[in-house]
Amino acid sequence: QVQLVESGGGLVQAGGSLRLSCTYSKHIAYTNDIGWYRQTPGNQSELVASITRGISIRYSDAVKDRFTISRDRAKNTLYLQMNSLKPEDTAVYFCDVNLPGWGHYRGRGTQVTVSS
Repeated sequence: QVQLVESGGGLVQAGGSLRLSCTYSKHIAYTNDIGWYRQTPGNQSELVASITRGISIRYSDAVKDRFTISRDRAKNTLYLQMNSLKPEDTAVYFCDVNLPGWGHYRGRGTQVTVSS
């Protein structure tokens, strides 16, 4: 069973920081494609940051230079450090993994709310 559990969301003022964590089940730790997406009501989810092929890191233009994605393989955890938060960063953030032959899986998400 694929399990991804996000945590670390909350309410923060504009300019503040949060660190999101995604702990995933050990048997999918082999995946080299993992990342963060976010979604607001009525909109499709959008890529925030990803690690592909285990080494290639990509950020959306909206978060580049403010967010940092990282992974601790020993702890089976993916992180997203979010600095200089803006009200437009308000969304539910999801951890997403791509398992070859099985497709994409996501957790239930964690809410991030940035007040102005």
